[in-house]
Amino acid sequence: MSCSCNNSLDGSFPPSPAEDRASNRLSWGALLQKLTELKGLNQRVTTEQCCSSETGSVADMSLSESDSSFYCYPLEETLATEVIETITESLHNGSHILGFSKLILPDCLLHNISQELLHLAASEPCGLRGALIDLCVDKGDQGSLCAVEQISVDATLVPTFHVTLVLRLESSGLWPKVQKLFKGSTSPQMSPLSHTHKHTLRLSRSFRAIKRKLYCSGDLLIEECC
Repeated sequence: MSCSCNNSLDGSFPPSPAEDRASNRLSWGALLQKLTELKGLNQRVTTEQCCSSETGSVADMSLSESDSSFYCYPLEETLATEVIETITESLHNGSHILGFSKLILPDCLLHNISQELLHLAASEPCGLRGALIDLCVDKGDQGSLCAVEQISVDATLVPTFHVTLVLRLESSGLWPKVQKLFKGSTSPQMSPLSHTHKHTLRLSRSFRAIKRKLYCSGDLLIEECC
């Protein structure tokens, strides 16, 4: 007389036919529910894609790395504009340091400084917000390097890199000749116009940018910009 053993390897007994059918019903029910959800999701996606194709918009909302940098870049440009405004204000307020009654800033100088700051901040973890900027003016034969202002772009952050901007006085063109002309005048009855020109400084379009990382050791990056 043969005897069959239906025990499993772990010593437990297999489910009864009724239990097995109930388990199958639960599994099939869950599967059907999942398929229904997926079908509804696909229908919504298809509808959104159709609407997007009609309006000409992009249906894919995922952002690649380049897309992310594209959306962040305008924020950096806005921040750079604010930094340029601070630099301009600091230069005009530095008359007692630089010794001028009027300061002339070429428009291209401010634009080039903005682009250079964006370039130097592109590889930094906090971008331009992590910059600590020393603003200096090289007066050439008129004196040594003048420190005008130190600018912390975001005072709530620990700076990640240091930039020294060395601006220069205009040393070529017609303006230096005009200055020498008025400086050479020794007449005691000097006109107010000549007195104004004598204390007017015009900055050059060229400048130097020196970058140093503050979170790691490394060589200085020195760039001549014109």
